[in-house]
Amino acid sequence: MTERIEKDSRQLFEENAYILDYLPFGKPGTRSKFRAEAVVQLIGESYFTLLEANVKAGVVLKPLDKVYVGKEARDEITYILGRIGYDELTANARIELENVVEKIVLDRQDWFVSFFNNAQPITPRMHALELIPGIGKKYMWNILDAREKKSFESFEDLQNRVNIPNPAKLITKRVIEELSGESKYRLFTRSS
Repeated sequence: MTERIEKDSRQLFEENAYILDYLPFGKPGTRSKFRAEAVVQLIGESYFTLLEANVKAGVVLKPLDKVYVGKEARDEITYILGRIGYDELTANARIELENVVEKIVLDRQDWFVSFFNNAQPITPRMHALELIPGIGKKYMWNILDAREKKSFESFEDLQNRVNIPNPAKLITKRVIEELSGESKYRLFTRSS
């Protein structure tokens, strides 16, 4: 986890992102007398960065589509308009957010399993594992005891050995809490 903290001190960019909402005529209230360009709201695959971007003419996107948003030539995105906050998401984007975040969590399962294998205390009284919704002191101690015997290999292994609810859903809830500003500590996202 130390590597992630060190990386966060430098400017980091998303390479890929998932579509949360596609607005073919731009954002309401920002239309000019000129042709409105299609806009998408996205969430980054690596750091869960919320972004808004213009879409290339003739390209139609839908929620859960994965697009390249890195610094090289892009196929679907003209340019990134910027980072946005949770409160700037459209109603449709908020509806899709849970599904998209869960897909990212499942796709990056190895990284999140590594989190469960390596998470450390944040303060003398609070462990990083306790910040995951549904994991209190009891589950935290069960996880710590189980990982001491053998590292977890998958979400299924974690669920079977510690008997916690679906780990992907728990992490998804945590990511959404962080994005919406409901949490003081950030485990998986960066502040906007």
